[in-house]
Amino acid sequence: MKFLRIVVAGFLLAAIGPAQRKLEPSFAPSDLEQKELRDALAEAGNSAVDFARVLEQHLAKYPDTPQRPELELALVKAALESKDDRRVLIWGEKVLARNMDDPRILERVSRILLNGDDKQSAERALKYSRRFEEIMRMLDKEALPPAANRALRSEEIDKALGRALVFQARATGNLGKIAEALVLAGKGFETYPTADSAREMGKWLEKAGRESEAIPHYADAFALADTDRLKDRAKLAALYRKAKNSEAGLGDIVLEAFDRTDALMAARNDAQRQLDPNASLTNAMDYTITGLDGAKLQLASLRGKVVVMDFWATWCGPCRAQHPLYEIVKHKYAANKDVVFLAIATDEDHTLVAPFLMAQKWSKSNVYFEDGLSNFLRVSSIPATLIMDKQGRVYSRMNGFLPDRFVAMLSDRIKEALEVR
Repeated sequence: MKFLRIVVAGFLLAAIGPAQRKLEPSFAPSDLEQKELRDALAEAGNSAVDFARVLEQHLAKYPDTPQRPELELALVKAALESKDDRRVLIWGEKVLARNMDDPRILERVSRILLNGDDKQSAERALKYSRRFEEIMRMLDKEALPPAANRALRSEEIDKALGRALVFQARATGNLGKIAEALVLAGKGFETYPTADSAREMGKWLEKAGRESEAIPHYADAFALADTDRLKDRAKLAALYRKAKNSEAGLGDIVLEAFDRTDALMAARNDAQRQLDPNASLTNAMDYTITGLDGAKLQLASLRGKVVVMDFWATWCGPCRAQHPLYEIVKHKYAANKDVVFLAIATDEDHTLVAPFLMAQKWSKSNVYFEDGLSNFLRVSSIPATLIMDKQGRVYSRMNGFLPDRFVAMLSDRIKEALEVR
């Protein structure tokens, strides 16, 4: 419940504090209201359900509170946290009536509205999902800092755009515009192939009376697989039996769908690797990292050696304090060709690193940018030292450092890693 701790802290320390929004005295919440809200939030603790209930009760008692926009937004976030669709819809639409810039709220409200098929809900869902798409396209155009994981970001944006188009297809179809719904569903599948987008294609083709054409799309949905896979299997079989009077040959349709969707996802993965050679990797030693001069180092080339990775940043004070101790260990193993030391810079702005090294008179040898490696290895704080054994496995992880013991500890662990078979 990390989210709730942050939200509660925000309200207790800021949102209801006397300097909250520098409101004029006549528009500021009363001392009594602030106290009641503080006490109620404290009692709610880390329960998302109780947190939402407390805020609803407060808004019912103080309907004209100047804090209403903030409280309603907090209510939506608590409802999202607890997966409370009823509250997400009620309070989400109130928030969206003021500001339609939160993609998470836009997406969830759209999805909830489309659980039914009435036209009024479809019209609202269409409006929200169009705005959701618009925001994601704007995000897609934003420049990335050098160290950002471009492939992962691209993947997540494509998935979101695919969902936005599927929502629009469903809403448009529910409004009786089946031809438009088919176009939108097709765009959704093309943007990011999912069982949901394939199923949407099948659904509207079936509604249009084109049942035979719907079969391969339901087969795609079955091959891509999600929580509705059994339903897809039943729908696919029913349509196929209706067209063929038996299930003979249905297996071939499914295999074709598997091959087709597998090829689509493979093509996506290839495109992602063009953006980031480390996309979709499952082993740290398969990563490729970039040096100061742009040269690439494939960590796989270091298999058979003990690799010591020092994760640091130019802004990290403890990293500076650790550096001379780290250099002592490097010097100790300098003659051992089975030990490689890599300085992994985690700065988002790569341009800061070379001038920093020059100013500090640190060696530029074996300095590389992390290129997503720190996230993969779950390096959550720096300095951090990871020792990989000769098989490419993490042998030891040292978070932070003890000045009086660092040299001995790191030296001993390298020696132990050299002996691992």
